Amino acid sequence: MHKNVTLNKESVPAVDLTKCRTILSKYNQATPADLIPILQQVQDAYGYLPQNALEEITARTRIPLSKIYGVITFYSQFSLEPRGKHTIKVCTGTACHIKGAPDIKKKITEVLHIHEGETTQDYKFTYDPVACLGTCFLAPVMMIDDRYYGKLTVEKTETILKSY
Repeated sequence: MHKNVTLNKESVPAVDLTKCRTILSKYNQATPADLIPILQQVQDAYGYLPQNALEEITARTRIPLSKIYGVITFYSQFSLEPRGKHTIKVCTGTACHIKGAPDIKKKITEVLHIHEGETTQDYKFTYDPVACLGTCFLAPVMMIDDRYYGKLTVEKTETILKSY
């Protein structure tokens, strides 16, 4: 299922393409099979997929921009908007839900002033709920970047967020 895409070119500035060009230089004869690895590397370099980087990918690979957008909108790993330095994932699975995940989610919204799927204005945090983190024994649980925080309470959640 494709996600909806709204791109406002005025709200997202163009980026320096040096990193993008370095990545693309590894793919002399890029094929459509190279597209996902290229997109992953560009997103790792910038934290998202900037419009002018996508245009550069099209120019260098001759893969139509429409095909590139088709891939980006199909896979949830890709983002067309700048994301925060830290990604917060809150488990919404059954065990976490029963043990207080809704309260944890409310606390995140209260402390950071963002809702699910949003990024703070200072680009410090992006908040993404997930169906399961696979750590039911830690319920309720959240991850910030690659670090798990379990057996959360609203107080612990606030303390953890403020430590960043």
